[in-house]
Amino acid sequence: MREIRFEHLGQILHSDADSLMRKMQAKRIEDEIPDTMLICEHPEIITVGPRARNDGITPPAGYDSTSVDRGGGLTWHGPGQLVVYPIVKWNLDGESNVKAVIALLEEWVIAAFSDLGIDGQRDERMQGVWIGNNKVCSIGLSFLRWTSRHGLTINCNTPPGRVEMVSGCGLGKDTTTSLAALGFNNSTEEILGALKRRVETLSRIE
Repeated sequence: MREIRFEHLGQILHSDADSLMRKMQAKRIEDEIPDTMLICEHPEIITVGPRARNDGITPPAGYDSTSVDRGGGLTWHGPGQLVVYPIVKWNLDGESNVKAVIALLEEWVIAAFSDLGIDGQRDERMQGVWIGNNKVCSIGLSFLRWTSRHGLTINCNTPPGRVEMVSGCGLGKDTTTSLAALGFNNSTEEILGALKRRVETLSRIE
């Protein structure tokens, strides 16, 4: 069974979180700290992954952006979004490839949603967690010696129209949205509480 510590950062600049993640990843590799979930929120910014750069996909006008080294394309960050960064050494059975780790994180979010009466699902169009035809959770990781950095976002009650304007990896505008926009009035605190109660999901693949 994997033991995971949750560390709450509050609202933090993405650049500061990125620096902290790198330091903690190095410490986790050397077993100086336990597996840790960093919990935070960022002021509005779009992170641009290598897939977006390679495909020539750029953020829309009116958004600040920064390049990152996690997998994936464009990801919106801002108020009303729960950000979870797993600084985790993935060394349990069944965690031998990126797809398996992504599947664990998806199952974790789906299980937490289910406890709150939200029907989250996977979708072949893109990794993450979807509700019907809309994506509300994005996942993108970076690994060093099989220890992760970056992580996942859940759009709970984001400003109307902001995340919806960001087209990630060809999905098109309005595909990514928030729980609130779909009629689910769950706060970030409620979602985080459900994730903590379901954290054992990250110790196995069912």
